[in-house]
Amino acid sequence: MAGSLRGALVLGGLLAVGLVWGGSYIEGAAEVWQQAGRSVTVKGLAEREVKADLALWPLHYTVNANDLADLQSAMARDEKTIRDFLAGQGFDPASVSVAPPQVVDQYANLYGNQRPDERYRGEATVLLRTPRVDAVKTAMPLTGELVKAGVLLSPNFDYRTEFLFTGLEAIKPDMIAAATADARRAAQQFAEDSGSRVGPIQRATQGYFSIEDLDSYTPDVKKVRVVTTIDYQLLD
Repeated sequence: MAGSLRGALVLGGLLAVGLVWGGSYIEGAAEVWQQAGRSVTVKGLAEREVKADLALWPLHYTVNANDLADLQSAMARDEKTIRDFLAGQGFDPASVSVAPPQVVDQYANLYGNQRPDERYRGEATVLLRTPRVDAVKTAMPLTGELVKAGVLLSPNFDYRTEFLFTGLEAIKPDMIAAATADARRAAQQFAEDSGSRVGPIQRATQGYFSIEDLDSYTPDVKKVRVVTTIDYQLLD
């Protein structure tokens, strides 16, 4: 009887200790969970306008003839005329290249009995690749001189002038720093409104850099943009 009573007392004591320890553990775990869950996710934006540093200017032209030899001679003449024009604008001849010509037998694609005046049509592109962006913009309105010289220019969407920016690597660090600072300002504002303060970064994700024309009228000026997403811990 006495032994049973002592056993019951011991068991009750152990249960009490277990409940106290268990309660303390759960309370501590809840506190850790609560602290870990106090965070804010913000986005930081950095934008910069930059000048294009590379121009690709394709001068696409077309020649028609009834004889392949005449066609070749006319295409060579027009190529030289374009090269001379570019040299006269001060561009380095080493910056000029020409794509292989495309020749079409127009009689082979006839529908009906109507034939074109010339049997063969040849197309080729003289490409200027240069860092002299402003010089290209100055020369582009002067292509009427080529038309006066008998060159049949045939520009289209596939042969449009492009202005590119190739110096992204040089500005990446500063832009990432600016985007991070912008994100921290947003986190600080959130923390101030919620009566907290900003703690350490828990996670950060850098978005892709985008390079776009400033607008459709100034393709030689680019807008570089990057967005970062950052999780900050919030502290009391």
